[in-house]
Amino acid sequence: MEKTKHLTIKRKVIPLPMDATFFFERAVQSLDRFRYDQALKYFRRAVEYEPDNPVNHCNMAGILSEMGKYDESNHVLKHIVEGIDPSMTECYFYMANNFANMENFEAAEEALAHYLEHDANGQFLEESEEMMELLSYELERPMRISKIKSRAGLVEHDQARRLLEEGKFAEAIKLLEHIVSVHPEFHAAYNNLALAYYYVGRFGEALHAVKQVLAADPGNLHGLCNLAIFYQHAGEREKLAALVEQLEKTVPYHQEHVFKLATTMGVLGRHDSALRHFRRLLRGEAGQADPCLYHYAAVACYNLDRHQEARRYWKQAEKLDPGSDIPKFHMDVLDRIESGRAADGKMTISYHYHLPFEEQLRQLERAQNAGYVPDRLRNDPLLRSSFFWALRHGDRSTKLQVIQAYGLIGDEEVAESLRELLVDPSEDDYVKKVSLFALRSMGVKGPIRAIIGGREIAFEKDVYSPNLPIWDAAWQEIVDLAMERMSSRYDMIQQYDMMTLWVEFLTRVYPSVPKLTKKEGWAGALEYLTAKMHRRTASYQDVARRYGVSITTVSKHAKHIDEVCGLREKMNSIFANFGEKL
Repeated sequence: MEKTKHLTIKRKVIPLPMDATFFFERAVQSLDRFRYDQALKYFRRAVEYEPDNPVNHCNMAGILSEMGKYDESNHVLKHIVEGIDPSMTECYFYMANNFANMENFEAAEEALAHYLEHDANGQFLEESEEMMELLSYELERPMRISKIKSRAGLVEHDQARRLLEEGKFAEAIKLLEHIVSVHPEFHAAYNNLALAYYYVGRFGEALHAVKQVLAADPGNLHGLCNLAIFYQHAGEREKLAALVEQLEKTVPYHQEHVFKLATTMGVLGRHDSALRHFRRLLRGEAGQADPCLYHYAAVACYNLDRHQEARRYWKQAEKLDPGSDIPKFHMDVLDRIESGRAADGKMTISYHYHLPFEEQLRQLERAQNAGYVPDRLRNDPLLRSSFFWALRHGDRSTKLQVIQAYGLIGDEEVAESLRELLVDPSEDDYVKKVSLFALRSMGVKGPIRAIIGGREIAFEKDVYSPNLPIWDAAWQEIVDLAMERMSSRYDMIQQYDMMTLWVEFLTRVYPSVPKLTKKEGWAGALEYLTAKMHRRTASYQDVARRYGVSITTVSKHAKHIDEVCGLREKMNSIFANFGEKL
């Protein structure tokens, strides 16, 4: 009988690799079954095996967040960016989510801002934009953020556009120059930089910037429109004619492009084309609520001698913007034309939605006399643009008007443009000296660089007195007193002439300066002589009363200054009759 053989089966035990990958896979299987506790346990083991692997930590933080343990999740995320891998900027997005779920919206804003400002990939950009809306709603204000790195240049560009709209051209130029240096392919920024240069009168740089755009994108409509404006300014008739022919055949689709083309054609004097495009915009719902568009259409009609149609458009603008003087002013222009009272012929009207430059200057002068400048005049970007342009390209009289207006506005942008004028070798020295006076009147302290008489000088003193080795405090007190009493009654040019007269007197008599015992008498004498220089009504009696001194004192000092400076002879060479005897 055959013996039964027993086979012994040896079981081979296959060891499983207990490493981070093993636990990661187990965690994923648990997640698929919605077993979060089990998944968290496995992710913790994966972290133990590979403590320097940020992905494992990040997975653990994600599970904690799913389980509602937001604070613990953020602790892990913070450990990643502070101790393992600072480049994992997405951790800040996850932290922002956790904070938002905890209703800690301020912290969520801070974390989200950090993510957007430092993350270059934009993996969660769309989700971030949705969270920004939520945070803005909860915080009842716009989210605080300076830039979005993954949309490099866009936030900064929006900021630059706002600066242009506010008339802060110097700030806009600095920001736009930075944007195009970092993102040379950013054509919109180049176009706005070209306009900013143009607004402040830097024409060569404006032309160069727009040509940069068109070299890379020959069909760029904003660039073509800007180039057409620049050609018109430069008198390049043949180039302009060819470009206008191309623009006449262009029918843009996007409203922004329609508007750009319409305003450009208007500025170029192609009012038929401009009106056609403005009417296209007015057919839209948004256009029908915009008083500016009705003004633009009215200007086109005005320039086509279609006055009744222009009036209808301005009336509609007035309905939409009842607090503005602009529609009323232009309808008054129509009234003067139609009644034959337009003595100077047909007035040139700008397509810009503002009052003419000369009218705004008159309003500024009235405001100066009233001692108050309304914010709408102080901050009007188009008026500021006109000022910057006139300061670079106007005649001497216009520049002096602008400098006086600058003294009323008196902000940093204005001060910067005056500083630029002071170092322009081709600028008139008198205009520069008035500019220096304006800067000091605005409260600018410290040395101010200027090129006067062909020499570069750093002016340390408040008063321009190049031929005096010293400037005594008593001399300054007299100037200050005269300025104080004259400020509300005399414009900046007249105040500057008063100061110049005092400096000339002191320069001529130095070092034998008379004893200045009664500063009110000397200050009164300076005002009296300044009034006479500018053919203003003034008497010794009026001046003496206002300065609280005797008529004799004012008369004596005025005669002394006149004798030293030869003022009578200078004035007689200008005016046939100097007026009251000194």
